[in-house]
Amino acid sequence: MKRKVLSALLIAAMTMATVGCGGGQQAADTQAPAETEAPAEAETPADDAAADAEAPADSAAASGELITVGYAQVGAESDWRTANTESFKSTFTEENGYKLIFDDAQQKQENQIKAIRSFIQQEVDYIVVAPVVETGWETVLEEAKEAGIPVILSDRMMDVSDDTLYEAWVGGNFVKEGETCGDWLATYLEEQGRGEEEINMVTIQGTIGASAQVGRTEGMANKLAEHSNWKMLDMQSGEFTQAKGQEVMESFLKSYDDIDVVICENDNEAFGAIDAIKAAGKTCGPEGDIIVVSFDSVKAAFESMIAGDLNATFECNPLHGPRVAEIIQKLEAGEAVDKIQYVDEAYFDTSMDLESILAERAY
Repeated sequence: MKRKVLSALLIAAMTMATVGCGGGQQAADTQAPAETEAPAEAETPADDAAADAEAPADSAAASGELITVGYAQVGAESDWRTANTESFKSTFTEENGYKLIFDDAQQKQENQIKAIRSFIQQEVDYIVVAPVVETGWETVLEEAKEAGIPVILSDRMMDVSDDTLYEAWVGGNFVKEGETCGDWLATYLEEQGRGEEEINMVTIQGTIGASAQVGRTEGMANKLAEHSNWKMLDMQSGEFTQAKGQEVMESFLKSYDDIDVVICENDNEAFGAIDAIKAAGKTCGPEGDIIVVSFDSVKAAFESMIAGDLNATFECNPLHGPRVAEIIQKLEAGEAVDKIQYVDEAYFDTSMDLESILAERAY
């Protein structure tokens, strides 16, 4: 059904670039090579078998025999999203045997649905979607299925009654991310001698209905239920953007006099919240009045921790391109793939050697 044009070498490279669940600094270290080393290995075969396999991929690319992938991206709302987009663009290249058709939906579901239908009309080989929200996809996915085009989900999940409408999902364990944040906070407060103190919290949520928002909110709620002295004062959506995060934090500061912790469901919201806190004459970070934590762990979050503004960030690995490419190669070979595939993630706080970690960071 599909053209099998990529070499065994590319399959091996993509497999090496893929990692499972884990934690600690190893997570950051193992991700960087995924985007940078695979092409180098393809150009310098390690053995004769790899050298023999290289020629078909080159000739396929030269003759136009490429696997066409349509990617419907959410948008460019955050540093995380930018890194996620780059992961796909650097993986799905003609050199690697692919033609990538990229569409930026500007955070609108209707734009993604239009993009998917366009991909179907163009008869792409595979469709990849990072859905804006979880619901409302069944009709267009049925259209893709009828056209015989496999769909792979990246980052955010879809809530559908028939899970055969997509082949696999690749992304972070969002509920676990929220729970890890809650566990970290409990330990941190205990170390600060505040374990039994009443703690007032606010949450700047992500785009309501997005998988990351749903999972992180749920995970943190699970931990909130374990601590009777934690009080969630308010939750509002910051839409995963810095500007909206600042706006929501300004509203919180006007409404509540005593905020101990701000939970931001991505790093960009935290940057906006920090700006609002400083503008209000308050301080934040390890030496400040307010504890600020966030999710994603982009490079700018490390810079914020080093500056003393952010307490901790909980990783959501954006480097999905190699894992999706591995799934496509298995499907090309007629192999079964796991329906749910989590990427490796860690967390980082100001107790760590952040400058050394940042120097090795791929995103």
